[in-house]
Amino acid sequence: MAFQLTAEQEAIRDAVREFGENEITPVAREHDEEKKYPADLRKKAAQYDLVAPTIEEEYGGAGMSLLEGIIVTEELWRADPGIGSAIGSAGFGTSMIQKFGDEWMKEEWLPAVAAGDAVSCSCISEPAHGSNVAGIETTAEKDGDDYVINGNKMWITNGTVADVGVVMAKTTPDAGRKGISAILVPTDTEGFEPSKIDNKLGIRASDLAEITLDDVRVPQENLIGEEDKGFYQLMNFFAGGRASVASQAVGAAQGALDAAIEYAGERDQFGQKIGEFQAIQHKLAEMATKVEAARSLTYRAAGYAAEGDRELGMKYASMAKLFASERSVEVADDAIQVFGGSGYVSDYPVERFYRDARITKIYEGTSEIQKNIIADRLL
Repeated sequence: MAFQLTAEQEAIRDAVREFGENEITPVAREHDEEKKYPADLRKKAAQYDLVAPTIEEEYGGAGMSLLEGIIVTEELWRADPGIGSAIGSAGFGTSMIQKFGDEWMKEEWLPAVAAGDAVSCSCISEPAHGSNVAGIETTAEKDGDDYVINGNKMWITNGTVADVGVVMAKTTPDAGRKGISAILVPTDTEGFEPSKIDNKLGIRASDLAEITLDDVRVPQENLIGEEDKGFYQLMNFFAGGRASVASQAVGAAQGALDAAIEYAGERDQFGQKIGEFQAIQHKLAEMATKVEAARSLTYRAAGYAAEGDRELGMKYASMAKLFASERSVEVADDAIQVFGGSGYVSDYPVERFYRDARITKIYEGTSEIQKNIIADRLL
């Protein structure tokens, strides 16, 4: 049975693609080379409901489904992964607030993020704990009516530009995953100190930071959901998050493929366009097949995740992330080969897609972690 998007979903794709081609692509190289965060483009994207599009309408969002949000992400990354990441990540942590936060949290932060007036971040990974979320060492100790948070967070997207963070910390330090809580922390709180990481291989327009939490004091009312249930709350978003990264990979691969097809129709060698050589035609055919296979698996994963079946959602999201990220790097590599020497320099976008696609094999769980998850659900 063929999978088809609805007319409304196709309209969303068309709108994001138009925004990407008109607003993002022309400045993509500049933002990459200057490692410049696109605050102006983020705010403009918010006017088109492209920032945190799954925030509910009652809180100022577009109320899109997970699949529709994934379409938005895919098209933003097709235009440029770096700027696409900056726009697409501006609402990191808002899903936790929306599902488990108190009403005052939703009213204060969700409309601001959706409107492009504020940026959020999700503070999970640490210098010694990336894939092993249960092993985090950041602590949040009660002191009167407050939590006092101490620790270090690493690889935090939006770390230096965010207005608020969802910080995962141990409220019961010796309880492993059973002792983790999610706490809302405005980034102007004393002791919240981000340090920018700007020596990245790719997605250079996206902000990244290490964060030191030194006696950060926030009221206990800033607890999101239940104390010591943060890890289990976070599990609600693993499948959707991994499907979203898969869509990033699909977008990067599609962008690289588009560039290769265009170049093959323009470049002359031996008296003809290189796209007329069967060797190039076969390469493009294989690239296109990989992109479509990755896209189909990603959309299927989004469907299972949206249905709320945790086991199927986790299995297919891990499959999608594994397959799409690995194929994305392959497709971008093949695009460079189509360009030849021109693909190895920044005059054309394919070297950027190659660098940018590589991160999708790492964050939200490495390819090796995804294989473990898949195998656990097979055996």
